[in-house]
Amino acid sequence: MNRFKSFIMYMIVLGISVGLLTGIGISSSRLNRLVKEHHLHATGDVSNAPPIVAFTTVALGSFRGLLADLLWLRTTALQDEGNYFEMVQLASWITKLQPNFTGATAYLAWNMAYNISVTCSSPEDRWRWIQRGIELIRDEAIQYNPEDPLLYKELGWIYQHKIGNIMDDANLYYKNQIAVALSRVFGGSTPNWKEWANTPQTFADFRQSMSAPNRQALTKALEDSGFTPSTLETYFRENEKLPEAFVSKYDQPENLRRLITFLRVNWLVSVYKLDPRLILTINEKYGALDWRLPESQAIYWATKGLEMTPLHKDLSCERMITQSLKDAFMGGRLLMADTKGFATVITVPNLNVVDTVRKTFQKAEEDNKSSSFRSAMLNFMKDAIVILYNFGNYTKAQEYLNMLRKEEPGKPELNVSLDLFVLKEWAEDVRDATPKQANDIISGLLYRSCNYLVYGDMDAALAHERLARFVYNRYMKEHEDTKERTGLAAYAKIKEAVTQSCLRNFAPPLAKILQAYLDQEKAKAQEAQAEADKAADKKP
Repeated sequence: MNRFKSFIMYMIVLGISVGLLTGIGISSSRLNRLVKEHHLHATGDVSNAPPIVAFTTVALGSFRGLLADLLWLRTTALQDEGNYFEMVQLASWITKLQPNFTGATAYLAWNMAYNISVTCSSPEDRWRWIQRGIELIRDEAIQYNPEDPLLYKELGWIYQHKIGNIMDDANLYYKNQIAVALSRVFGGSTPNWKEWANTPQTFADFRQSMSAPNRQALTKALEDSGFTPSTLETYFRENEKLPEAFVSKYDQPENLRRLITFLRVNWLVSVYKLDPRLILTINEKYGALDWRLPESQAIYWATKGLEMTPLHKDLSCERMITQSLKDAFMGGRLLMADTKGFATVITVPNLNVVDTVRKTFQKAEEDNKSSSFRSAMLNFMKDAIVILYNFGNYTKAQEYLNMLRKEEPGKPELNVSLDLFVLKEWAEDVRDATPKQANDIISGLLYRSCNYLVYGDMDAALAHERLARFVYNRYMKEHEDTKERTGLAAYAKIKEAVTQSCLRNFAPPLAKILQAYLDQEKAKAQEAQAEADKAADKKP
């Protein structure tokens, strides 16, 4: 009898449990449906997740939160102990346990890029932690939450602020790492983005895009040379060229060129998660950006965030685009990266995007009804006047001064000539300049010096070079105490970078004049050095 009662009791408990689980399942399904319908979070269901994520989200159920909390406590303890390396794996586990908890992932990535990185003394170790923070968001969290603008904003912020700013003493190292890495991917400074946008991104799609004979030839060359698609990709990324064993079996120049383009596109997409189609769209919208610089990366991820969020609107992503566009104008063209010492990056303004930046500020102000966008636009216009003037675009500088007068009528400091306005701004900029601003002034003066030189006005050319050297020396003196973080490259390096840029971009006859002058200047310097060495040898 007792066994029968026990059996009945077990069956009742089992029935109640089944009923409760069924009710929970129905309620959970209804809640998930409401969440999705009303966009109560911006992530939707986790799709294309690896097996471990699929397992934890289904099998562990609500216990995932408890396990994630335990890992959080462990992470905090490890940080207090200064034991950071285990934290990388724990952060990945927390992301897998709670793939929709984007705030936690954003914090973990920020903690790695900011708090943990600065505890390291060497730039290499700092950069390693910043990369881990980027990868946690870019390679994991965004894959599970492709519609959450918070993740795109946080990823863009690491590029814009941590890497693009000067607050970290190792900021030049970070900028060089990005520039050098992407130069390897691009095979130079700027790819043909239209061609890249139309190139397949996976080997299967690339093979499918080929004609049947070419597809068979490619397959045979791979087999005969002992390579697979994956080993060929690996070899190319390590050596930036195709292996000779493969080339000898696939001697078709045009198909080889297309294959190399595909391998570069695949490298960009699979490692850096940058889609050439979106890059082309951004370039067409804002003007050609230099994609080796962190500001361009920030614009990409903020734009991606706006594209993916259901409402296609997010204030923080829009702010990031406007701020990064301004930075891209101020110093958005890379002249030189330091591939060995990683101590110097030389950039000049990207004058092609000036109108786009102003219009972007205006649109953001209209869309968001925020005065902060207007204030930022007015400050940008003042900076733009000086930079345009520095680089000899006086007509455009005057146009912007006229527009500024209409935006702020009655301001006495605007009712002066263009020359006086720029001189006043120069005085303030040299005193309070950021490295980028100082570099822009110096580069602009040297650029104008080269222009005067090729058109035969030697007095003006020498005057502008003397002024560039004066601004350089004045800035370096003002920043003597913080030169490791805010110092500029050597004056000779800046001058060399600007003159080489002029040689590449001037019309051939003008470039020939400039090159002749540079050769003459170099010969004089060598002659003077020889005389000095001879005089030194004669001394007793």
